[in-house]
Amino acid sequence: MDEIRVENVVKRFGAVTALGGVSLEVAKGELFFLLGASGCGKTTLLRCIAGLEQPTSGRIRFGERDVTGLPPHRREAAMVFQSYALWPHLSVERNVAFGLEERRLPKGEIRERVAEALELVHLKDMGERGIDQLSGGQQQRVALARALVVRPKCLLLDEPLSNLDAKLRVEMRREIRRIVKEGGLTAVYVTHDQEEALAMGDRIAVLNGGVVEQVGRPDEIYRAPCSPYVAGFIGETNLIRGRVEEVRQGYVMVGTELGSLVGRMVDPLWRPVAGDLVILSVRPESWRINSGDTGNSVDGIIEERSYLGPTIQYRIATPCGSLRVSEMNPHVVREPGDAPVRLTARHADVVAMRP
Repeated sequence: MDEIRVENVVKRFGAVTALGGVSLEVAKGELFFLLGASGCGKTTLLRCIAGLEQPTSGRIRFGERDVTGLPPHRREAAMVFQSYALWPHLSVERNVAFGLEERRLPKGEIRERVAEALELVHLKDMGERGIDQLSGGQQQRVALARALVVRPKCLLLDEPLSNLDAKLRVEMRREIRRIVKEGGLTAVYVTHDQEEALAMGDRIAVLNGGVVEQVGRPDEIYRAPCSPYVAGFIGETNLIRGRVEEVRQGYVMVGTELGSLVGRMVDPLWRPVAGDLVILSVRPESWRINSGDTGNSVDGIIEERSYLGPTIQYRIATPCGSLRVSEMNPHVVREPGDAPVRLTARHADVVAMRP
């Protein structure tokens, strides 16, 4: 399978700019996620890669081949839609074979390739069934098999799990990743579900307003967000404003309404100086309650708690607003209004960003 390169792609619909100069590289065999809120441009970008939309400017390449002006059927890309788009009057086998029949391949080759595709998605004994005899997850597998049977250069998926219930979504995450990796596919997957992207992706591009905010591995995006938007969109976080007091060896001391806090700088292109405005991001699980640890510390009182089994989520009132705090596998359940608590967070768990 080929790598995919998106080079400064702009897409306008009249006066609306859906993509404002997007550049990305998707490596051969990579499961790459386009993540963002509704209207951020992720589906428009996917449709440009598929050939269903033409960029206003910019280039799209599959390997060394410029496919910008090619129609979808000449790009050798297969797309899986949110709606599955299966033919209800055809059997599973005929649905999967449809694209091969349109290409007028020999019947023997069609049978062989359909059998291979159904086995890859674990449906090898269901070829004769009707679509209405399948569960939602099985229908999704048929849609995947139909895309894979044409042996595409890349696989494009547009929110394929959004119509499934929560338990089935988790199961299908594993299945889609297995299929992509076993088939050696280059895949681009659109979603607004942060957990889905973190669980499945090799790398993630976070889009906002038609531009790319950050690209990285799931752990990089979560642990080292480069902007307040990324920090707030990927999981939960506490955003704390302040001004730089001192910069030293990759860390910055920031004066805030909660006192002086120290965080690490993760953007290699950003060099703040004393007096600059800064936003600190602290994940709820980064705080420790009454641990005695050294590092950043804040005093407060528990005003709300939510017991979730593996975790307890607290809202801690401070003199300058509330903080969200999570404890994993807690042995002690703290109640609102108990004695004041001290929160601590390691300097490495606090990320400093430009506002």
